[in-house]
Amino acid sequence: MLIAGLMFPALFALILLGLPIAFSLIVVAVGAGLAAFGEVAFNQLYGSFYSASTNFILSAIPMFILMGALLERSGIAERLFRVMNLWLARLPGGLALATVAMGAIFAAAAGVVGAVEVMIGMMAIPAMQRARYGNSLIAGTICAGGSLGTMIPPSVIAVMYASLAQMSVGKLLAGMMVPGLLMVVLFLGHIFIHGLINPPQPEPGDPEEETVALGEKLWLTVTVMLPVVLLILAVLGSILAGIASPTEAAAVGAAGALALCVLNGRFSVPMLRDALAITVRISAMILLIVAAGTMFMGAFAANGGARLIREFIDSAGLGPTGMIIFFLLVVFVLGFVLDWTANVLICVPLFTPFIRAAGIDPVWFATLVLIVIQTGYLTPPMASSIFYLKSIAPPGMTYGQMCRGVLPFIALQVLTLLLVASFPALATWLPDRIVGF
Repeated sequence: MLIAGLMFPALFALILLGLPIAFSLIVVAVGAGLAAFGEVAFNQLYGSFYSASTNFILSAIPMFILMGALLERSGIAERLFRVMNLWLARLPGGLALATVAMGAIFAAAAGVVGAVEVMIGMMAIPAMQRARYGNSLIAGTICAGGSLGTMIPPSVIAVMYASLAQMSVGKLLAGMMVPGLLMVVLFLGHIFIHGLINPPQPEPGDPEEETVALGEKLWLTVTVMLPVVLLILAVLGSILAGIASPTEAAAVGAAGALALCVLNGRFSVPMLRDALAITVRISAMILLIVAAGTMFMGAFAANGGARLIREFIDSAGLGPTGMIIFFLLVVFVLGFVLDWTANVLICVPLFTPFIRAAGIDPVWFATLVLIVIQTGYLTPPMASSIFYLKSIAPPGMTYGQMCRGVLPFIALQVLTLLLVASFPALATWLPDRIVGF
């Protein structure tokens, strides 16, 4: 068990030295594997790598990424933001409301957190600065809207979680829906109240808001927003109803996104090439980390890692509630060092046996874990969301403003976590009612 106890410090040391996460996992797994298996270690580790590489559920990930890339690269996402802005701009905090609503819709279309944030940030920052919104609100809104890719199904994180935990993808996606929508409502409510109390103050000479007749608004909504919403509903509905597997539904979503590009006159060979290149790059990164993480956890288990965790829980006298709190704290702390992919890969196989043995509902626990991962994504000082935003932010938007901007949204995510923890039916009621009918 000594080697198992040393694996995580060694992993963090390699990551902090700058070695990519996937290679850090592989190096530590090989070292621990040699200690556990000797000369046959590579045969054992190859088996773990092969099983991860041939996991059928994970094949949905490239298709979901391609669906989002096609919508973004074709300009459909930009038109969606304009439609949202037309309907919401006159409300208090209207542009910020449009940004979060856009984040929620595109999170359902893309499923990848960083991609959603960068895309809406590039569209929203210039528009919100022209309307004299404060930099803190701009940063907080974009980071919060981008983070919804974790909780709004279909989510790549949820697909990977369900695969690792050997649970129904459809049930987990259904379990996320009510907490995800609750979080969106809390975000929108905060922005609306903030807009009432501290409305932006345009200066003389600033450009006026775009004015469009009601008929044109309705036409833009029908031609731009409705097809994307129907596409998302078709993908989600086919999974929840048991009509299609996640991989089949993701393929339908990618094909539907391509059809929308053609119907909107946005299809071109360079656009398709860019979308495919993004898909290959992100998918390769995620799936390599998946395979490396599977090797790491196999070596951890072979060196007595599960027994080490069990002895710690028993010696600490943790009951089911204490165990859940401990596991969620581990997920949150790891979020400061690891990205969400490695976090899920390490924690889910480690925690799932204990959760099942304690009789805890796996869908409810998975929802709590995903909320914690999303909260860690926003929490300074090592917030991935702030790093993504910093890469596209204008020079006048400082790191301090970004940190202040995300704090109210972190509080709302913690509130969502407490509500779901206190009322498990928020995550368990819907899966029992609609999955597979």
